[in-house]
Amino acid sequence: MFPVIFDAGKFTLYTYGFFVALGVLAAVLFARFEAKRVGVDPNRTADLCFYLVIAAILGSRLFFVAVNLDYFVHNPLEIFKIWSGGLVFYGGFIAALITALVLIRAFKMPLGKIADIAAMAIPLGHFFGRLGCFSAGCCYGEKCDLPWAVTFEHPESLAPLNTPLHPTQLYSAAANLVIFLVLFAFRGKKRFDGQLFLFYLLLYGILRSVIEIFRGDDRGALIMGVFSVSQVIGLSVVFFSIVILFVTRRKTSGT
Repeated sequence: MFPVIFDAGKFTLYTYGFFVALGVLAAVLFARFEAKRVGVDPNRTADLCFYLVIAAILGSRLFFVAVNLDYFVHNPLEIFKIWSGGLVFYGGFIAALITALVLIRAFKMPLGKIADIAAMAIPLGHFFGRLGCFSAGCCYGEKCDLPWAVTFEHPESLAPLNTPLHPTQLYSAAANLVIFLVLFAFRGKKRFDGQLFLFYLLLYGILRSVIEIFRGDDRGALIMGVFSVSQVIGLSVVFFSIVILFVTRRKTSGT
């Protein structure tokens, strides 16, 4: 749509980068607010967020490069241009998760409470990030003739130009906003610390796997010729979440 907000020659403000930064800010501020509410040190939580953001950006970019390796082998300098688009959520999520497990132990923070905070902060930040995707034209959808199809016309858009497409970026933004609102409403009713995080994994895995069906950009190699890498990860996460929720429910109910 509008990949550039401001261009003054030597300084360019990309819409994608702006929304990613806005998403990070929203997620960190919410995490501080929620940490204080549940009795966790908000300053230590903000410190944790700083390291997780770095890990997420690096992981998501490396995943994107791996999926599009042929292009980046011939254009290695493009690897560093993250401001114009090209971050894969699951790559960032995995990198941030590993980093979180290490730092939470090092900082002696409560794992379950931090996980539940992340369960709401992540989709809130992701919501803004997907708006950035829409602006840049990355993560675009397949061709369609639906009334809500979008057509990209800006020459710097990453999506195919002058072609009606599924607005998959907006589908994903809406899905993340719904997840945030559902978990925010449910936070006072959870039965154990970590439950919100498991619900997040379940909801996001399902919604992401469905939205993948309408994606039109290169998804990398297909698993069994049908499923994208993100779908396989998403469905695996759904299965894992259901199993853990079932086992935990049996333990808490005493059966």
